[in-house]
Amino acid sequence: MKVNVHDPRGEELAQVLTRATAALAQVPSPRVDAELLAAHLLYGGSRSRLQHAALMGERLTPEQIAEYEALVARRSCREPLQHITGSAPFYRLELAVGPGVFVPRPETELLVEEALKVLAPRTESATGQLRIVDLCTGSGAIAAAIKSELPNAQVFAVELSEDAIPYTRKNLGPLGVHLVQGDALTALPELAGTFDAVLSNPPYIPPANVPADPEAALHDPDMALYGGGEDGMQIPSAIAARAFELLTPGGLFIMEHDDTQEEAVAELLARVGFEGCYPVRDLNNRPRHSVGYKPRPLEPLD
Repeated sequence: MKVNVHDPRGEELAQVLTRATAALAQVPSPRVDAELLAAHLLYGGSRSRLQHAALMGERLTPEQIAEYEALVARRSCREPLQHITGSAPFYRLELAVGPGVFVPRPETELLVEEALKVLAPRTESATGQLRIVDLCTGSGAIAAAIKSELPNAQVFAVELSEDAIPYTRKNLGPLGVHLVQGDALTALPELAGTFDAVLSNPPYIPPANVPADPEAALHDPDMALYGGGEDGMQIPSAIAARAFELLTPGGLFIMEHDDTQEEAVAELLARVGFEGCYPVRDLNNRPRHSVGYKPRPLEPLD
């Protein structure tokens, strides 16, 4: 929608943004969200264009103001910003999201970064295509980021949720990622033992740890949040075991988990058979991911 700067009945954009910021006082970042909603509605998602327009004294028509305030009202009720705009930023990408799919989080970008540290050198030295799979892909965030950075790799993604799959297809189809709709614990049996990397952000939250933010507690699907069992480790345990089956010897496994699960995941990876394991910490020094490698066969003694 194009802003009509000549409508005398309108109101200055800056004033409208100030009022919206006040209406969003209960959300974590009121001004940022007010600007992002206006940018989405009026400036093709460009926050810099919005800020310039506000500085230049541009005005909105009553119709534009009404449409914008309807979006602000939805956000003030703690509907996720990403559901309202229909997109979420993730690792240099904009992903389609909405009701029924988990909104990717910035901390998962650390998993992608760690994977690329290991896989990028292997890409240069590999005699064939690297084969990588993202289990419990959700919106396809991890698979999309990996494929965008390693375009020559053969990337697979597995997702069970029928509600999530339309977003997954939209995000992964243009990139050429092989999407499998099915159970991550049984998918791709014909490729077991052939993957160079298995990456996963599975459900892992313990049932007692309901997220404090209404955006997550009320809008993220439960099947993407809660890991099963009292400690939330039921699904992560099964994912680790399946990853071991899918990996080729020397293959990489990285899994996101709760920062309270570091010891449990370390014990899990050792029990499954992974070696060279270590945690990946976020900017607050919290352990959010764990890395392990499937052992290579021992060299025969002469």
